[in-house]
Amino acid sequence: MKKFIFDVDGTLTPSRGKIHPEFAPLFWELTKSEAVYLVTGSDRQKTLEQVTPEIYNSCKRVYNCSGSDVYEGDKNVYRDEWELPKDVEIHLNDELSFSKFPLRNGNHIERRPGGVNFSILGRDLDPMKGREEYMKWDKIHTERLYLARRLRYSFPHLTVALGGQTGIDIGPEGADKSQILRDFSKDDEIHFFGDRMERGGNDHSLGEAVKKMGGYPHQVKDWEDTRTQLLGIYD
Repeated sequence: MKKFIFDVDGTLTPSRGKIHPEFAPLFWELTKSEAVYLVTGSDRQKTLEQVTPEIYNSCKRVYNCSGSDVYEGDKNVYRDEWELPKDVEIHLNDELSFSKFPLRNGNHIERRPGGVNFSILGRDLDPMKGREEYMKWDKIHTERLYLARRLRYSFPHLTVALGGQTGIDIGPEGADKSQILRDFSKDDEIHFFGDRMERGGNDHSLGEAVKKMGGYPHQVKDWEDTRTQLLGIYD
């Protein structure tokens, strides 16, 4: 059976933005005719805001928090609670103090079921003040890449991946997007669309696992590329 799995940020929507009105009707129709699943590092409320409740509830399942908080419509079918270890929290606060990026929005350690998202910029403002500035800063200084490497070195028992455009997803070992494949079979024809499939990106583990199952990972640049590649499957 053909099954479609989609990342959200950077794949269906701009990062932390809403699905484009040109794309929403096509994607909603896809959820009506095919088995469609979403997987995202964000929580349920943020995902609802991004893709609309109509699309969210039309999907077979939505794997929020990288698969640690799972919904079928408005029914929660699985949730993994995890507490951030105190020594890791101290390390993250030290990283925040050491960073030379000048802007701070607050809510730098966002706690979610099954993990946290750490952001030097912070997540309290929406749209986030300084978002574009931080993305440019990070592209030049690769701050998140080196921060993630330090975390993996200091805490090898954690799962650490670049999440979205400004954050880092942190959770217990094995708590990455690939964990959702517990609900899929090798008999399924799986198509996974994601924008962060490079090593260290939070779509990488799922893309590699889908490939090993004989499925098809689709690296995309943005929602327009997702639409183009999706339409190509039906040509």
